[in-house]
Amino acid sequence: MTSLAARLPRRILLAYGLPALPAAMLGLPLLVYLPGFYAEQVGIGLTAVGAILLLARLWDGVTDPLIGFLSDRTRSRFGRRRPWMIASLPLVLAGAWLLFRPPPEAGALHLLVWSFVVYLGWTMMQIPHQAWGAELSDDYAERARIAATREGFALGGVIVAASLSALLPALGLAPADAGSAAALAAIAVVTLVLLPATGAVLLVSVPEPPPARDRSLAGRAAWRVLVANRPFRRLMAAYLLNGIANGLPSSLFLMFVAHRLQLEAMQGVFLLVYFLAGLAGVPLALALARRLGKQRAWCVAMIATCAAFVWAPLLPPGATLAFAAICLATGLGLGADLALPPAIQADVVDEDTAAGGEGRAGLYFAAWGMATKLALALAVGLAFPLLDLAGFDPRQTAAGGAGGLALAALYAWGPVALKLAAVGLMWRFPLDAERHAALVAVIRSRAAREQST
Repeated sequence: MTSLAARLPRRILLAYGLPALPAAMLGLPLLVYLPGFYAEQVGIGLTAVGAILLLARLWDGVTDPLIGFLSDRTRSRFGRRRPWMIASLPLVLAGAWLLFRPPPEAGALHLLVWSFVVYLGWTMMQIPHQAWGAELSDDYAERARIAATREGFALGGVIVAASLSALLPALGLAPADAGSAAALAAIAVVTLVLLPATGAVLLVSVPEPPPARDRSLAGRAAWRVLVANRPFRRLMAAYLLNGIANGLPSSLFLMFVAHRLQLEAMQGVFLLVYFLAGLAGVPLALALARRLGKQRAWCVAMIATCAAFVWAPLLPPGATLAFAAICLATGLGLGADLALPPAIQADVVDEDTAAGGEGRAGLYFAAWGMATKLALALAVGLAFPLLDLAGFDPRQTAAGGAGGLALAALYAWGPVALKLAAVGLMWRFPLDAERHAALVAVIRSRAAREQST
């Protein structure tokens, strides 16, 4: 594996992470604003929206391994990852524009078609970007720095997106009751400008180390490689559990604040507190990882998140300061959730490389993307029908009875149980700094022998 120096120059690090900002601006509405917007304002209904978004995420289950395989196999004078990121832009931008600014006659078919388009473009962008980051360095600590930079920019994009719903009415650019509709429209406009600009900086400024050999795989052979990698299996299970745990409150956040806490006017403020805390949590996660190792640092962050989040369903209506404190505490844990698992995943790829594989980061991050999207799909696809079944009605002001209890339990207590299960899987994770150093030594020794022959 050819890589850059152990510590990357800051200009390369920043250029690599920069496109994550506008990409994350699209990610927030897809997860937080879009389900409620189409269910309530467009009028499709909870069950229909949950089913459509579940289908869109399952569509990603088809495209993720395909894009991962093809990006590993791509050979061009522009590299392996660049062509796919360039090709993703028209799909992402056109899809987001029509999804976030639907015409008056938009219905379930509109949501289905353009969700499929956006998610395909998103996959073509994200998997090559993450694989590229894993290949920039083979150093255990530097990989955490690379992932933290990318996710720090992503959190910056989320903060901008979360701020729009509060800033637009304050600046007189949208009616006070426009809600998520105005935020979605503004996000579509901003990303239309920022995503191509930041992508150009990445493509021009960041080198792409070529693989020493082409041993990328497809079909059953690819899945056999993934299944044979024991640290990968363990990490994926924990990541999937934690992803569902994060997806449930994300998709139910607006409803919980509006109908359970009856603080709809504070939704933007709470989101801003949460994501600002997440941004502050990234350097804290890096500092903790230097002391405890990446896997233990992630576990500590998840435990701390559970300790704070378990109290959310017990809050009475109007508990502004108490819920803001929960947003602050859980936001700090978000920084670790974003920065540390991708860095651990990059190390897991080296298990395969040391065993004889090469150039398969796209395959591994395709599986990573599948786990991410499956977790979010399950969160929306299960939570919304369950709320419907429990009798929750989003058109009512207050959520009481069985529907309100189901909303509170799905929002907080379910995620706490899932995160604790993920901690159980990761606490004794075998791939630590010492093990990774041994893997890198094997990889470099083999590469030296091949160059000499």
